Amino acid sequence: MHALAKTSLVDSAVEAIRAEIVGNRWPVGEKLPNEAKLSQFLSISRGTVREAVRVLVSQGYLETRQGSGTYVLSTADASRPLTMARRANLRDQFEARLALDAEAARLAAIRQSPAAIAELRTLLEKRGNFNGSDKAGFVARDLAFHKAVVAASCNSVLVHMYDFFSTLISETIEATLGEELQEPDMASHAAIIDAIETGDPEQADAAVRRFMAPVLRDLERLLAS
Repeated sequence: MHALAKTSLVDSAVEAIRAEIVGNRWPVGEKLPNEAKLSQFLSISRGTVREAVRVLVSQGYLETRQGSGTYVLSTADASRPLTMARRANLRDQFEARLALDAEAARLAAIRQSPAAIAELRTLLEKRGNFNGSDKAGFVARDLAFHKAVVAASCNSVLVHMYDFFSTLISETIEATLGEELQEPDMASHAAIIDAIETGDPEQADAAVRRFMAPVLRDLERLLAS
């Protein structure tokens, strides 16, 4: 391992340790060197090492065992699916997102509860309309709404998938805040909640597809031009 630059130390440490894991420096099941040794290898603080390890645990590369240490859980490159997805064109990204959103809404309708519906309406009110400023804040509020729809599906795999692709999904949301794509309005968001509340999965599915249809039409037009 080589000493890291002093910028973005946690991210750099994550990438350095991940490269060693994917390169099979430590096979699955092997215990990582302790914080002091990793700190020395990378020429960074033990606190930075600790944060990097926490990130790699969340990504499924490592696991921590209380009182024992940190062990390699997987040497597969878990970042590759996200990297490949981000290289896809925007239409493909929206179509993939539609598949996730539609299935989540279908399940949310089947398993809908007053508490989940109330949460969705609260988050939609917080989302509001984009006023041209604080783009990052608006994207975060819009993402929170859509993640709540997925949470209402009560399907833990869908929740984890949406979390994994949340950066990509945030980018699709931001793409609708320019001039070329239509931003789905408050009414189309509210229609998803109303459809979920009916308990009819077909209505929920249709509401999400109506929600996405204008954006996908715009993308087809842009690709054809």
